[in-house]
Amino acid sequence: MAPETHLVLHHAHAAELRAEADTHRLASRTGQPSDMRTRLGWTLVEVGLRLATPKPALAR
Repeated sequence: MAPETHLVLHHAHAAELRAEADTHRLASRTGQPSDMRTRLGWTLVEVGLRLATPKPALAR
């Protein structure tokens, strides 16, 4: 692919991502802003517990 074509596609994709981010940002202002923070917190707790729990020994 020609570099110019790649650059045009990159700019188009970046613009789409910015528009999507703006949409999510506006939606989070109208909803509960702590909802995402709460879900992230519980996800981190779950990951931490999975890492801290020893795996059962494999039966042979």
